[in-house]
Amino acid sequence: MSSESKMSKAVYRFACLGGIYSNYLALESALKEIENRGVDAIYCQGDLGAFGPHPDRVFPLLQKYQVQCMQGNYDHSVGWSLDDCQCGYTDPRDNHFAKISFDYTLQKTSETNRIWMRSLPTEFRFTINKKRFLLCHGSPRKVNEFLWESTTSSAFLEFLLEDYEADVIVATHTGIHWERRLSNEKCFLNVGVLGRPENDGQACVWYTLLEVDSSGSLKIEFVPVEYDHDRLAREMAEEGLPEEFIETILTGWWTTCLEVLPGKERRRGKY
Repeated sequence: MSSESKMSKAVYRFACLGGIYSNYLALESALKEIENRGVDAIYCQGDLGAFGPHPDRVFPLLQKYQVQCMQGNYDHSVGWSLDDCQCGYTDPRDNHFAKISFDYTLQKTSETNRIWMRSLPTEFRFTINKKRFLLCHGSPRKVNEFLWESTTSSAFLEFLLEDYEADVIVATHTGIHWERRLSNEKCFLNVGVLGRPENDGQACVWYTLLEVDSSGSLKIEFVPVEYDHDRLAREMAEEGLPEEFIETILTGWWTTCLEVLPGKERRRGKY
């Protein structure tokens, strides 16, 4: 299921948010900043829950700021009360922590919000000044596909753009932002996530701002977000979430979901 529309404007600006992971404090900080920038639209590309505390605190903020949301793998699993997050992990340790996170999120998400998540589209399609955008979660072909900068070839990205009839594909899921400019002014980008740091030793998180001018030229800005991560860590501890999760919030280094990282991305981290 998708949403399709066409926009024409001298300069059209919109923000894209990757996985929120229940980090309502980072979400609120990001949305306040985005509102001050005067964007035309805000899109959230799924995974509203996971990792952090109090998942139901995310939903009022999304509604207040009129964020257009799609369904990530987490939202599908929580919405339908499945057994796991369908995150795409294969390592036992990764799956162990994913199970703890999923069980907590499922228990703490209200039935009203679960019903709403079931209705979300799985992608957004729109055209801005003749440039065709496809917003998805993992990839256009699979919601939980990991596309990493170091291991994803330009030839494959060009294939996706051609096969799915887009000029720009915008994804998330991996937790680390990156972009690749391709031939014929086409582009693939990962917007990063708001829910946790990027395994770079910084406590900030990220969203992405996109701007399209009348000629269809695309400008991309990855925007760091500062928020009260100490408060989030305290609330995670109060909720009994793993110390490993709390350490990541405080230090900016991943302690879980490491086995899924390709070698180059993992070597950038502490563990």
